[in-house]
Amino acid sequence: MKRVFIVHGWDGYPEECWFPWLKQELEQRGFGVEVPQMPNPDAPTIQTWVPHLSKMIGTPDQETYLVGHSIGVQTILRYLQTVEALVGGVVAVAGFFTLIPGSIGTADDEAVAQPWLTTPMDVEKIKGNASKVVAIFSDNDRFVPLENVEMFQARLGAETIVLHNKGHIGGSDNAKDVPEILDTVLKIAGV
Repeated sequence: MKRVFIVHGWDGYPEECWFPWLKQELEQRGFGVEVPQMPNPDAPTIQTWVPHLSKMIGTPDQETYLVGHSIGVQTILRYLQTVEALVGGVVAVAGFFTLIPGSIGTADDEAVAQPWLTTPMDVEKIKGNASKVVAIFSDNDRFVPLENVEMFQARLGAETIVLHNKGHIGGSDNAKDVPEILDTVLKIAGV
């Protein structure tokens, strides 16, 4: 069975924004879908989120698809450098390597974000463990600058999609359904 794991972002939760809609759409098409509650979403850390995702996934394979939002994308990428398996694909929604300076807010929030921005990633290993990477951005994201489009292309060989006027493509943007995400998952899964 094709399995999809949807990883929410910072301050996110499984019932937020487009996650329930995508889960339902994929389940109706025969996918097994999990949207795990990530630990301490108000202060996500690499040390807690990556092992939590690994435990949720168990043994990944080419029937495993990973969909992340924002810091959930970072979690997925960092997870992929820890495994010795090829997954079917990654859909990175509002993912980032860089953020708009000053967009995070408080000094405490900046301290939470810094390790995600500065801890190196083995992009060659990540590319080798994902059959396909598609990154979806918005042209008016208040956190993620569009320079990330070229970064995802260059670093991960990602196909990229830029949506118009969707903000951070999250709960605060009232993104309840995003057909481009569903279409992308179905495409990379060969459905």
